[in-house]
Amino acid sequence: MGNITDKVMGNYNLKLADTRIADFPRYDFFKEVKPQARYLTPIAWMLSFPDFWKHKTRLSRDLKGVKPPYLLLCNHNGFFDFKVMTAAIFPRRANYVVALDGFINREWIMRKVGCICKRKFVNDLELIRQTARLLKQKQIVVYYPEARYSLIGTDAVLPDSLGKMIRFLKVPVVTLISHGHHVNEPAWNQTNRGIPTTAELKLLLSQQEVETLDAKTIQQRIEQGFKYDDYAWQLKNKIVQGAPDRAEGLHRVLYQCPHCQTEYRMTSLGAEISCEACGKRWQLTEYGQLEAVEGETEFPHPPDWYEWQRANVRREVETGVYQLECEVLIDSLPNSDGFVPMGIGWLRHDTNGMTLRGEHAGETFEVTKTVPSLYSIHIEYNYIDKKMDCIDISTLDDTYFVYPTTRDASVTKVALAVEELYKFWSREPC
Repeated sequence: MGNITDKVMGNYNLKLADTRIADFPRYDFFKEVKPQARYLTPIAWMLSFPDFWKHKTRLSRDLKGVKPPYLLLCNHNGFFDFKVMTAAIFPRRANYVVALDGFINREWIMRKVGCICKRKFVNDLELIRQTARLLKQKQIVVYYPEARYSLIGTDAVLPDSLGKMIRFLKVPVVTLISHGHHVNEPAWNQTNRGIPTTAELKLLLSQQEVETLDAKTIQQRIEQGFKYDDYAWQLKNKIVQGAPDRAEGLHRVLYQCPHCQTEYRMTSLGAEISCEACGKRWQLTEYGQLEAVEGETEFPHPPDWYEWQRANVRREVETGVYQLECEVLIDSLPNSDGFVPMGIGWLRHDTNGMTLRGEHAGETFEVTKTVPSLYSIHIEYNYIDKKMDCIDISTLDDTYFVYPTTRDASVTKVALAVEELYKFWSREPC
């Protein structure tokens, strides 16, 4: 059973459903999404502005007279992003894209506040239809195109279809780029630290530019506008994040030791991250820099360590040796009623793509994702009741939350490998 505890597995088995997963109703993505109910907009303000003020967020606006309808693209580092966005567009309201797991047990209110539901990292024409219809009603539609919290406080890959979609929608594009949200509450340790943050709301593409520029140029403009680095921002602005446990969880992202090269034996406690294989330790300073307790500091800047891991994965991909095969726990999310435990399964990820196999309610099932079908993938750290890292594998009809039970795997490495496999496939001659 790998490293999963008997307690977790015992509780999990008690929850296993005997109903076939195919018999569960599916979320209705075709139901018309309406503008945010006006009586709920003041409530959204009341829930957002206190935190906005608490963090002393400095917001700059440069919209040059732009009024709705427009598409608002925001970077994504934590739940605080939504509160800053609400304050940034005040006194206007918006519709926003939210993943299906955000609708669990609260679909009715999510629809009332104008949320557009989506399964992550699948081609979804219905999302474009809903967006176009809301824009015609002169609404602001908010996308978080990175589609997951940044893993290390830097920009993530964007879908290469974004430019084409914007060209089709023919409305202005506004960006909201926030700084400090990862430092305040990183994806690997979701504790709100209350540090000051900044954000810039600005027009990126006018309607005339959207209508005249080609999709490739629009894509390039968006990618240029989404460059950010929270650790560099923290150091430059001398932002102190002095929480005693500020490094706890960082090993989930920085899974490979740069000193001895060992994978999956990193750990963290308090303000330190360390390698169990060779014993080397690094401290995360109050200014977000890494310092070796003894010897050379290989990567003072945490994103550099992350990108070093990416380069190592890229070499595995290019030489054809990348492979992960392990036992997993599987939960299905067919609708907004909650997760359906599906028991133990098997995950394989290699240069041919990703295959998930399992058995549930007496039937075997298999989910396959080819390399071209995944430019990136959603992962979670320490997720929900299991407190385990997981990979989110979606189809148009279902979403599988997949939890590796072995210590010899990293969901971060899987995410890097998905991206590098897609890049390698894109470069290969047809």
